[in-house]
Amino acid sequence: MPVGAVAAFWGVSVLLVLTPGADWAYTINAGLRHRSVFPAIAGLLTGYVLITGLVAAGIATLLAGAPRVSAALTVAGAAYLVWLGVTTLARPTGPVDAPGSGTSSGSRQLLKGVGISGLNPKALLLFLALLPQFTVSTSAWPIAAQIALLGLVHTATCGVVYTCVGTGARLVLRTRPAAATVVTVVSGLAMTAIGVVLLVEQFLR
Repeated sequence: MPVGAVAAFWGVSVLLVLTPGADWAYTINAGLRHRSVFPAIAGLLTGYVLITGLVAAGIATLLAGAPRVSAALTVAGAAYLVWLGVTTLARPTGPVDAPGSGTSSGSRQLLKGVGISGLNPKALLLFLALLPQFTVSTSAWPIAAQIALLGLVHTATCGVVYTCVGTGARLVLRTRPAAATVVTVVSGLAMTAIGVVLLVEQFLR
């Protein structure tokens, strides 16, 4: 696959990843509330790897042609975001320093991350619309392999940016418990608001 095509896609990918959304909110929340941000980030990345696999396999095309299934997934993902946001608002805490004082296990954080990114049909359809534009029909690589590579490039970019976001939030706010609580509340509100907007969009259709 031409390096130029990968580089062009990466440029677009960086812009998308740098746009705050539910992933950012969850990453910041994990950085403030848990001893390590990596389980949460690993969950988000796992979700995107799963979406990449679905797009490469062509399943996303079937989903795009089944609006009821897509709508059901959107409602499920939105409801999950609302639930995460509400539970975050119910327990707004500052940075966690003591070993064992995190609010949930690493595996639970990972599963939450998979839910946030993996249960997002809009991300699936975005991948479906974006990745094929950067494939090269004359390349020796099969289209599915090209899509897989581009999806992994995007996932790796997410990993770098989210690590900086989560770790940065923790380091900067570690000695500012009041500010950390405010940021946690904002993260909870962001996740709740995104979920509510997705739900409203579905019910207004």
